[in-house]
Amino acid sequence: MNYRHEFHAGNFADVLKHVFLTHVLLYLRRKEAPFRFIDTHAGAGLYDLEGPDAQRSNEAREGILRLLERADLGTAAEWLQPYLDIVRAAGAPKFYPGSPLIAKSLLRKQDKALFCEMLPQAAKDLRVSLKRDARTKVLEIDGYQGLKAFLPPAERRALVLIDPPYERRDEFERIFGALADALRKFPGGIFMIWLPVKESDVVEAFCRAVAALAPKRLRVDLRVEKTMPGGQLAQTGLLVVNPPFGLAEDAERFMPILTQFLARGEGAYCSLEHVEQEASPGAKNA
Repeated sequence: MNYRHEFHAGNFADVLKHVFLTHVLLYLRRKEAPFRFIDTHAGAGLYDLEGPDAQRSNEAREGILRLLERADLGTAAEWLQPYLDIVRAAGAPKFYPGSPLIAKSLLRKQDKALFCEMLPQAAKDLRVSLKRDARTKVLEIDGYQGLKAFLPPAERRALVLIDPPYERRDEFERIFGALADALRKFPGGIFMIWLPVKESDVVEAFCRAVAALAPKRLRVDLRVEKTMPGGQLAQTGLLVVNPPFGLAEDAERFMPILTQFLARGEGAYCSLEHVEQEASPGAKNA
């Protein structure tokens, strides 16, 4: 598949990804020690939801715009409000922030962020969006090479977001190889991988392979309507390796509500799998 940020900014997959990104960073902020955020496929940083590309797909209408228009978030306000505050501060509903601007908004003075972006124009736009913030650095390099070069981080605490456009047929293999190498170098790091679910068997095989590498992980799946062969993306997921304490419990409480908010039709559902250690024979996952 080809997942261009300009067409899909603010859609349901972005909402899921960025809600979790916000909360993982908030968990890291609970300790005074500095952390580093590494984004392997950063993009341009800020997207115009009234621009021609976003208007052509109109996917934000059933994603972030639907949440922004809700008068009452009910019990989900606690979970969604930090993310929505960041989105509004970035200029929504006209503009939507990508992961670099969301991360930047949550950096403290002692924290750092590294953004990898291979496309020269996107990297240039990202530098403009970040406004020469000394805590951030943009590199025009392959994100998987960036992981090899910059792990382990000097801070010894980090969140890595792996969020490629899935333009290549071997993208899952590339992610797995990069993750395996990264975990050897930095076994205690938090790694968050975004998963578009177009071919469920491929995603399942990838998650099984990661299970052999990572004894602590959280998998989240969100489907907004029944999937149709050849149809638009209707299911997405996240795989969080070494999730912070409390993230899974919060997700179990609030994901069903978020699913109701984002549902496009029949067949919408969410599922979570939280594993703290490799299960022994006959044991059940937590």
